[in-house]
Amino acid sequence: MNSSIKNLKERDWTETRAHSSWQIFKIMAEFVEGFEKLAKIGPCISIFGSARTKPGNRYYDLAQEIATKLADEGFGIITGGGPGVMEAANKGAQVAHGKSVGANITLPHEQHANPYIDPENSLNFDYFFVRKVMFTKYSQGFVMMPGGFGTMDEFFEVATLIQTKKMEETPMVLVGREYWSGLLEWIRNVMMEKESNINPQDLDLLQLFDTADEVVEYFRVFYTTNKLRPNF
Repeated sequence: MNSSIKNLKERDWTETRAHSSWQIFKIMAEFVEGFEKLAKIGPCISIFGSARTKPGNRYYDLAQEIATKLADEGFGIITGGGPGVMEAANKGAQVAHGKSVGANITLPHEQHANPYIDPENSLNFDYFFVRKVMFTKYSQGFVMMPGGFGTMDEFFEVATLIQTKKMEETPMVLVGREYWSGLLEWIRNVMMEKESNINPQDLDLLQLFDTADEVVEYFRVFYTTNKLRPNF
């Protein structure tokens, strides 16, 4: 390798290492702010779904209805803080005068904080992994509305944490049989039966519903016999 190129690469890598050391403090600050705010709010349900879902879409309306009815039961609502399903859920929480929490992420497109987040319950993150810890630590349940890659990431992250018992068994609900049935069929037929990569009981972690009343009743029944507490 040409010596000047080698020296340049070594210098660049040294600068990268120095930058990484300073990043630790930014990451710590995001964890501290998140823990301090969310620990004070009380029991919440996280609602995930696409940022691209528009008002008037059936899933937008359904997310708002679910959030309103969960807030009526005394749960705060946590979302990713952006538009689409997240906006609908935060709006539903405010309609019921419940706590409306937004864990917003800085992105080059799509994401901006929606106007239905309580100002005192608004958080901003640069790091997806810090944000996901906030969702999973304090949520007493997870509602997965139709969404894209981000929703799938959150879906499998939560399922893995529950499956491996890295956090307490927590209700996990998928909303929309038309949307989710194909994925669940593949998980059952290929992941479980053909390849044996999961056990049959792992599928019991997932509940599939179509209506707000089904979702709320499931959470109500679950917490008649289970404690409300942080997951880890």
